Amino acid sequence: MKKSKNIGILLAVLAAALYALNSPLSKLLLDYLPPTLMAGFLYLGAGMGMGIIALIRRAAKKEQNELKLTRNELPYTVAMVVLDIAAPIFLLMGLNATSAANASLLNNFEIVATALIALMIFKERISPRLWGGILFVVLSCALLSFEDISSLQFSYGSLFVLLACVCWGFENNCTRKLSSKDPMQIVVIKGLGSGLGSLIIGLVLGEKISAVWSVFAVLGVGFVAYGLSIFFYVYAQRSLGAARTSAYYAIAPFIGALLSLIIFAEIPKYTFIIALVLMAIGAYLSASDEPLLKKRKRK
Repeated sequence: MKKSKNIGILLAVLAAALYALNSPLSKLLLDYLPPTLMAGFLYLGAGMGMGIIALIRRAAKKEQNELKLTRNELPYTVAMVVLDIAAPIFLLMGLNATSAANASLLNNFEIVATALIALMIFKERISPRLWGGILFVVLSCALLSFEDISSLQFSYGSLFVLLACVCWGFENNCTRKLSSKDPMQIVVIKGLGSGLGSLIIGLVLGEKISAVWSVFAVLGVGFVAYGLSIFFYVYAQRSLGAARTSAYYAIAPFIGALLSLIIFAEIPKYTFIIALVLMAIGAYLSASDEPLLKKRKRK
């Protein structure tokens, strides 16, 4: 039992670390691929990679007892794919106009969006502890969203990141409705469906690839930061449960922010440090709230 728990903790932290690579590496690759096409290749990388793993498992005849998606889940499946087309496009547009460290921390606004959407649409209860977490996260996001506090100059890059979080908040609530189904099937459908949708939009907008090698790099980032991260997250849940896994996974934005500061050799402003502390308090309160975490599921 103890060994299983330790393996679960390792998988949850690994899932968080892999997802944390997304913001800094995507920021670097935006010099070679425009946002919409990049979003498509990120999700295609996840879908193709997990599809290959699924084929290998089937060839090895490893028995699976997972429930498959049916027509009853079609509306939520379609909504999940559409929202996963919009969210990464907004995130990458935001990364174009704000620092990777800011974007990494702002990703925690997804907690707020998920909870408020669950309250307003699905009539779920929000505990006092979670309300406290929401307050700290919102305060932190407000600080991160201003380029110059003294003149209250708003960063439109931060606005796009927050829009991405809202989309993922809706997507989390849709994915809840699919949580009893085969996670591998969900990731493959999400990756291939959202990836192809974003690629089509990018091509219609006239976006062009400036370096062919960057396509393979982005596919790799998508496979690692989206595909493998989800894969390890799901298996961590089975050892630790949803609440504890989400608590460990909550470190992802902080790892991403630290990596971004190192990769881009940035010296954070005092407002970033204050926002970091506020975000850490908010993430802790939210990640340790049982009612939300028993239902919350990452992309």
